[in-house]
Amino acid sequence: MLGYLARRVLVMIPTLLAISAISFVIIQLPPGDYLTTLLAEAQSRGEGGIDPGYIQYLREEYALDRPLVEQYFFWLGGILRGDFGYSLEYGVPVTEVVGDRMFLTVVVTFATTLFIWLVAFPIGIYSATHQYGFGDYALTLLGFLGFAVPSFLLALLLLYYANVWFGTSIGGLMDSRFIDQPMSWAKFWSVLEHLWVPVIVIGTAGTAAMIRRLRANLLDELQKQYYVTAIAKGLPRRRALVKYPLRMSLNPFISDIGNLLPDLISGATIVSIVLGLQTTGPLLLSALQSQDMYMAGSFILWLATLTVIGVLISDLALAALDPRIRLGGKAEK
Repeated sequence: MLGYLARRVLVMIPTLLAISAISFVIIQLPPGDYLTTLLAEAQSRGEGGIDPGYIQYLREEYALDRPLVEQYFFWLGGILRGDFGYSLEYGVPVTEVVGDRMFLTVVVTFATTLFIWLVAFPIGIYSATHQYGFGDYALTLLGFLGFAVPSFLLALLLLYYANVWFGTSIGGLMDSRFIDQPMSWAKFWSVLEHLWVPVIVIGTAGTAAMIRRLRANLLDELQKQYYVTAIAKGLPRRRALVKYPLRMSLNPFISDIGNLLPDLISGATIVSIVLGLQTTGPLLLSALQSQDMYMAGSFILWLATLTVIGVLISDLALAALDPRIRLGGKAEK
């Protein structure tokens, strides 16, 4: 186990370096940078108050006047010291911009994941154990609807009906008076009041996908000889189902850990924009649009780091759950 972990960690280092370099180059591909965009916007509005000397000072201060390779190593060296750079758009360090948005993103992602598991788990089991029954067909239809309806459209519908039926204005994750305020019980309850709409919107497609995957895996396991033999020897069906096929069918839930951790940062960007959520997804999109390269590069590097860590955790959990999986094992004849 320790040897396997050591090999995976050694592979992660060059992987993250390659991702950071490629993403940094892609961010720099559009012509100009944040400062040239700022000047162009000021000129388009007829504003001439930005001092070119101040712009040149910012370029030198943040290494924007250097070649691309030197800019990359300037940024990478700061990351190794714990400094993720300076957001030119917000005028503060990147870590300060993330702040409260990271906490809200974690809350939304955790609640959405819990919603997906609590809904998909019993429905997937019922659908598999009642194959081709009325319930199976009805739940399959709902699953296809969950796939078909775009998330942003569902968000708009729930925004309207939440206001009509419950009198709650679901715009953002809290009442406007709590924005930029420190966390308190009143702010926490306001977040809970607004949380159910983004959880349903973001979780609908994921729930539909998880139901189909769990149903397919469980149906495959129910046809295997070990389960048929257990039933033939008199083991109760429910106990046999939980002890053997269900355990083998949990792989999709465990493997999704690799996607869960990066979702803590990225979130559902389009849904967050439609609902006005104060999460990190819109922040990443804004950084890419404005060419705030240190902000965008740091986000992408965080996503890559969480992805490789999540995949490692899911691999270890799968090996512990499923005896057919062995870490670093070789095929045996």
